[in-house]
Amino acid sequence: MKVITGGLLIDGNGLDPVPDASVVIGDDGRIVEVGILDSFPSGAEVVDVSGKTIMPGIIDCHAHLFVDVKPMHDQALEPMTLRTFQAAQNATATLDAGVTSIRDPGGTPLGFKMAAEQGLFPSPRMRISVAVLSQTGGHADPLLPSGINHPLLPLGNAVEWPSGVCDGEAEVRKATRAMFRAGADFIKLCSTGGVLSASDEPGATQFTREEIAVMVYEAAAVGKVCAAHAQAREGIRNAVLAGVHSIEHAVYVDESICAEMKARGTFAVPTLVASLWVVRKAEQYPGSVLPQSLRKILEIGPDHRAGFQMALESGVRIAFGTDSGVGPHGTNLEELRLMVEAGMTPMQALVSATKTASECARMDTDVGTLEPGKLADLLVVDGNPLEEMSLMEDKSNLLMIMQGGRAHKDLITAG
Repeated sequence: MKVITGGLLIDGNGLDPVPDASVVIGDDGRIVEVGILDSFPSGAEVVDVSGKTIMPGIIDCHAHLFVDVKPMHDQALEPMTLRTFQAAQNATATLDAGVTSIRDPGGTPLGFKMAAEQGLFPSPRMRISVAVLSQTGGHADPLLPSGINHPLLPLGNAVEWPSGVCDGEAEVRKATRAMFRAGADFIKLCSTGGVLSASDEPGATQFTREEIAVMVYEAAAVGKVCAAHAQAREGIRNAVLAGVHSIEHAVYVDESICAEMKARGTFAVPTLVASLWVVRKAEQYPGSVLPQSLRKILEIGPDHRAGFQMALESGVRIAFGTDSGVGPHGTNLEELRLMVEAGMTPMQALVSATKTASECARMDTDVGTLEPGKLADLLVVDGNPLEEMSLMEDKSNLLMIMQGGRAHKDLITAG
């Protein structure tokens, strides 16, 4: 048994922080008690974190471990075995940043998730969609006009990475079932075009509402949900009305869409930092970003922030997500600062990245808040992020990263 004590407690529920608090962790890695305690269990290891902040581990609802910031033509020449080892490095870099759980909406196969669960490499716990469902010519259709496949996401063997390209209700139904056979925890679909895809525009509506409803039905039949890449109004509206669980990016929302999302409990996962990452990649690796992609991101960038603000003001549930892979893995927590700069209070941003994100990722029975019975996924931070959110971006301020009661990083007792 272990006790983390003396720190400022931010439990993830949005309540006022509690000074001089303690978290008691059982031998099974679950939290036994939280709060201001007069005594500790006999024989417990006591770790004094006075002057530090104790908070839940961060949950990123949109992180692509098998996607990398390097130019796509370099990725296209790499064997899948190499990319798998690189993805393991990406997973560890993500955990090193204080992200203890992720939802991976495309690219990561079941075997990789199983390897992480077996402890073969340090990794956030994860929920995966395996691949992405796209209509022919849509955002996740890898076939270019030249006839060359240039996927945004890995194309491995057809069993581990089934093709997600499908049209019409019958094909959509079969493709959805194939994803679940491959081990998907949820379905990722594209209801609009996107920025990095070569042959469409963010404003293009993709899949009919009826096709999306088939995916939602098939997911619900096995107790699962759908997440929609959706940037423009009509595609967002179709996805929301068809019953998806979350809208990824949510750039061009309007008042009526936000009202519908709030009424239905649909999550928005804005990924504000992704817009910055695309521009930075173009500057860092000249020629690595298609000219049309750079044009598209420069056009929608200002609107992305405005869409976030409208969703926030409308009371839509906003879950933290970054589109990591578009940018460098391990830099996820820049998103927290951007959310605050765009209008969230620091506490709202932290709740978005913990409690709300756990609900969006459907992990909330185990993680997301520091409460008795939940897994001890927690961070000990040097400083108070409620006073200065940018300190979360400096990994040296993450003095302890604990996952399921086990320390992945511990600079407190080691020092």
